Amino acid sequence: MNRRPTLLAAIALTATAALSLSACGSDDSPKGKDSDKIAGADTGKETSASPSPSASDSAGRPKITFPSDAKNVFEYEKTGDAVKDAVLADSTLSVNSVDEAILKGTADTKALGFYNTGKALESSITYAQQYIDGGDTWTGVTRYFRYKVNLSGENKAYVTYCSDESKSYVKNRKTGQVDKSPAVADSYPLYHTSLTRNADGVWQTASISSNGGDKSCHQ
Repeated sequence: MNRRPTLLAAIALTATAALSLSACGSDDSPKGKDSDKIAGADTGKETSASPSPSASDSAGRPKITFPSDAKNVFEYEKTGDAVKDAVLADSTLSVNSVDEAILKGTADTKALGFYNTGKALESSITYAQQYIDGGDTWTGVTRYFRYKVNLSGENKAYVTYCSDESKSYVKNRKTGQVDKSPAVADSYPLYHTSLTRNADGVWQTASISSNGGDKSCHQ
């Protein structure tokens, strides 16, 4: 089974859980760059960066590290608009923060709560925890492309992008065995995200939804 489509189930599971909590009157919830270099990633058309550990972008930003056998590739061109480019950069760091939690085997990482908030943080924790509880991690390369960004006022933005998850796989953390099952339609989802800028100027992903096997993402 390819790794990313599991996020579709995680989003649905989180939404169901939220409805259940609302019905019970509970308020319990999980805890929680503008730069050319993106930790744990290559950036395709925009620039090229090593997937090896690298320093944080600036003071206060947590460092994100990946092992050598896992990599995210982000393909987008800078817009020339400083705000939009900052949104895009932090959007990629949100993705990397979730994958770092899976790779490290813990949802208690600094980056996860730094680059995600609200419903997106809840679904990200659920998604990562599925791997952790199952004794799994992932390996390979995931490619992100066809980015579109729109601003809504000074502190809100919307980003959509495609993903090619056909070359990333579930890996058993204990045995190292990799499940290289063939790619399926859901290996090419279209993601819809909203981001909000916090008081520190970080564009945090606040919500995320996806369409598995979206035709616009097939190449």
